[in-house]
Amino acid sequence: MFKEEFNRKIETVSLALEKYFEKADNYQKTIYDAMAYSLFAGGKRIRPVLALACAELFDSGEKVLPFACSLEMIHTYSLIHDDLPCMDNDDLRRGKPTNHKVYGEAMAVLAGDALLTKAFEISVKFSELSPEQTLREIEVLATAGGTEGMIGGQVIDIESEGKRVDAKTLDALHLNKTGALIIAAAKLGAIAGGASEDDIKNLSEYAKNLGLAFQIKDDILDVEGDSDILGKMTGVDEINEKTTFVSLYGLEKSKQMLDEYTKKAKANLKPYGKKAEFLEELADYLLKRKN
Repeated sequence: MFKEEFNRKIETVSLALEKYFEKADNYQKTIYDAMAYSLFAGGKRIRPVLALACAELFDSGEKVLPFACSLEMIHTYSLIHDDLPCMDNDDLRRGKPTNHKVYGEAMAVLAGDALLTKAFEISVKFSELSPEQTLREIEVLATAGGTEGMIGGQVIDIESEGKRVDAKTLDALHLNKTGALIIAAAKLGAIAGGASEDDIKNLSEYAKNLGLAFQIKDDILDVEGDSDILGKMTGVDEINEKTTFVSLYGLEKSKQMLDEYTKKAKANLKPYGKKAEFLEELADYLLKRKN
């Protein structure tokens, strides 16, 4: 039942992305092709699905879609840039050659920049929320993707390469680099649903725990995952001399922490009872995923 609902939400998001993202057959055709190459390359769509699920807790699923899609565009731009030779220098993403391998480094940089810009264009152009809600949603997107969010996490990541960082720094890195956009997804859904401040705070805490579990699982898969299933190279963190949960705590301790953060995330959903069943199962799905 969960898988069917998960796939339904992915389809809802995918259709909305196709609606909002209109390719142009003009002098800018190449940049649109490069943007679409990564945006429609597959992927789990975890962030927009999470936004949609949180909005559905308050019976407002469709209203969050422009912002959920904007979030996916911001996430996709970050992946394009993350794969560049000046960052992680990856050749594969989602089982396909990375953007810069197909379109060149300069066009990949521009494709990422364009997706970030397009995200805010879509947020304003297609919003069906009140002006106050729309502004708050845009603030959430900008903050999560900015210097105190995802980019801030990337800075810590770059400056930590080749160093042995402590637990506090590792947490700060991933609460920003990975966690910020996942927390933003929950906030976007809750705000679109007109949730109370207590609900927004509670769902943000759920997403925080979910984000940490997500990153720990990524670190585990980088060590013992199958690159064919993952759609990207394994062992990259060790090659790039990055401190991960596995390198800091060990594999078994990391698996224990993964389980603990998953349980914490699910505990945050107790106030919502059966309505939060999908979000509970989402936490379990991410715990057991193979890619």
